Amino acid sequence: MINKAALLAVLTTTLLSTAAVVFPATANAQTTTVSRQSPQLVVEAISPDVPREPTSEIKISGSFTNPGTEALTNLRIRMRYSSQPFAQRADMASYLSGQAFQPVTWTQSSVPQVAPSAKVPWEFPTTAQQLGLSRFGVYPVMVEVLDPLGQQLAVQRTFVTYLPKGTKVPRTRLAMVLPIIDQPRRADDRIFVNDGLSASMAEGKRLGNLLKIAQDTASAKGLTWVVDPALLDDARALSKAHTVRTEEAGESHPADATAAKWLGELRTALAEPPVVATPYADPDVAALAHNGVDDITSTGIKAAGTVAKEILGRDVRTDVNWPANGLLDYDGLDLLATGGVRTVLLNAPNLPPAIPSATTPDASATVESVSGPVTALVADTALSEVIGADTSVPGAALLNRQRFIAETAMIGSEPVTTSRTVIGAPPRRWNPDPAYVTDLTKTAATLPWLAPATLDAIKKGKGVPTARTDLTYTDQDRRKELGRPYVSSVRRVAARADLTSTVTTGQDANVFDLALLRLTSSAWRDRAETATPYVKQVGTAVDERIGKISITGTEQTQVRTLAGKNGEVPITVHNGLGPDVDGNEVEVKLEVTSDQPNLLKIEPYEAQDDPIVIRGGQNRTIRVPMTATTTTGGQTTVTVQLTTEDGRKYGRPVELTVRTTGYTGIALVIVGAALLVMLAAVIMRVLRRRGTRRAAAASVPPRRASAPAGTES
Repeated sequence: MINKAALLAVLTTTLLSTAAVVFPATANAQTTTVSRQSPQLVVEAISPDVPREPTSEIKISGSFTNPGTEALTNLRIRMRYSSQPFAQRADMASYLSGQAFQPVTWTQSSVPQVAPSAKVPWEFPTTAQQLGLSRFGVYPVMVEVLDPLGQQLAVQRTFVTYLPKGTKVPRTRLAMVLPIIDQPRRADDRIFVNDGLSASMAEGKRLGNLLKIAQDTASAKGLTWVVDPALLDDARALSKAHTVRTEEAGESHPADATAAKWLGELRTALAEPPVVATPYADPDVAALAHNGVDDITSTGIKAAGTVAKEILGRDVRTDVNWPANGLLDYDGLDLLATGGVRTVLLNAPNLPPAIPSATTPDASATVESVSGPVTALVADTALSEVIGADTSVPGAALLNRQRFIAETAMIGSEPVTTSRTVIGAPPRRWNPDPAYVTDLTKTAATLPWLAPATLDAIKKGKGVPTARTDLTYTDQDRRKELGRPYVSSVRRVAARADLTSTVTTGQDANVFDLALLRLTSSAWRDRAETATPYVKQVGTAVDERIGKISITGTEQTQVRTLAGKNGEVPITVHNGLGPDVDGNEVEVKLEVTSDQPNLLKIEPYEAQDDPIVIRGGQNRTIRVPMTATTTTGGQTTVTVQLTTEDGRKYGRPVELTVRTTGYTGIALVIVGAALLVMLAAVIMRVLRRRGTRRAAAASVPPRRASAPAGTES
């Protein structure tokens, strides 16, 4: 006898197991753990992929495992099927969920006993003729395990696709979009926040798996890769000597060999396939648009093309954008369009058909932006789920592969007269099984109803385009964006960073652009607490750079003296950004104000109206004329502030104490008196000289006249 309590527990956990296998794309870690502890019914093989002859053998096989502590006896393993194909794709979804139509015809085999932890194989050989398959279509096949009472212990649902030989099927273009997107690993350009990047690049880890797929599918048709240049940039920085932040300070690390190998092999794998670059660091465009941060998106688009070309050694497209979660509203669309984006890849719920249709619509549509029409490529929901499926549960890879064959066959069998394109795009930060994804790409190339295509080859269908609604972006979608408090903290850092770019004229003018893009990454959605240390580190780096352009002097030398009513006060500005060879020139203006202009007046000076240029590592002294408006002397506070050319304050102000001696008036009296004395002395001397001359002239007798020649006296 079977323990009923144990049997009930088996039934309950089996249902969880079935859900995990049927919907692996949505299975979480907890579900996976439960499914591995429950009785497992695994479909391990279905061959051939597409039967073509009525009498050719179709073999469906697998195994059933009892992980419990008690034996299960008198079990039946039953295969149920139907000779009627599905009429439309929606029926397939209902069937997989266990709702609506379920096949009723069956064949079965008996299993006398399954010991604890034992695995028993099962197999159902048949033919298309025996199953009643007569025409091109997708047919349901269900395998279940029943106890002696007829209760279902486990079930798996799958498909058999039949294409009679000689049947002509129109080909549907299929584009598969595969993302290589991570999270930022650095805050500013200098320091890695942690050392997790190298580990994720190892073989068998997420980024290592993505590299493996790129290598194994390098020659496959119909693939388009979407790469975040920030990931490539982080890998490049990691492959050189670098610094990793610790609790106390930065810790120096040598070049990472794993990162260098990963990046080099990825560069080789992506040398030929079409590559699209996300804006640098994959910013949350919708959140930026809704919080008034409008300029970062276009900066990210420009940086993406530059960085990707530097690292991959080839041009990549930046006019195609795949927004976070494949969702966008018109505010975000306008930001992208003004940045040069002409094509967006969206999920189906974001741009649904205006009228529900029984057939699959063409992927291409058009949406309007402030910069004109933008092409919208709408990914197919079911195909995207299949490509991105979690295949860690035993048998999941095969069942999802069968579903892929079935979904694409259903699209090919739909009664349409025009050619169409469909797109499959897995979750943007997926963790794929390389063998499974590679097998899908190979399978797609062999199916007679598919024509692999790349994104750049997609064009609008020749028929009447499917009418679609406006962009559908719900309040729930908006709540998933980066939160307003977090974006506000980034805006404050960005405002200070903009000061540095405004005054810097050299190659480092936009030194914090990439750092700010990392702060706005969509990777931080629902993870603001993880991103906050990044914001703090970038803010610290910005403040340090601002502090390198400063007014020199210590507190002891902040007192300046005017030796009189008029004078000049020298003010020295230091550019500590490094030697001039780095191109770190700055242009700043100087704002000098008197706290008591009625006592001390600031006269016009250099750098008041026009900026001055200071080369890296050098000083510039500005002599500021000042005039005291009193003759009694005293002291006044003068505030000195560096500003940008447009008048924004740069750094903290410096206060100077200016003393006036008050000696100028007394000095004028003294000089005036001295001049009078000197003038009197000169006059007296002149008068004295004239008197002396007159006296001398009066004391000399008159001279006698001389006698004429030849006469006697």
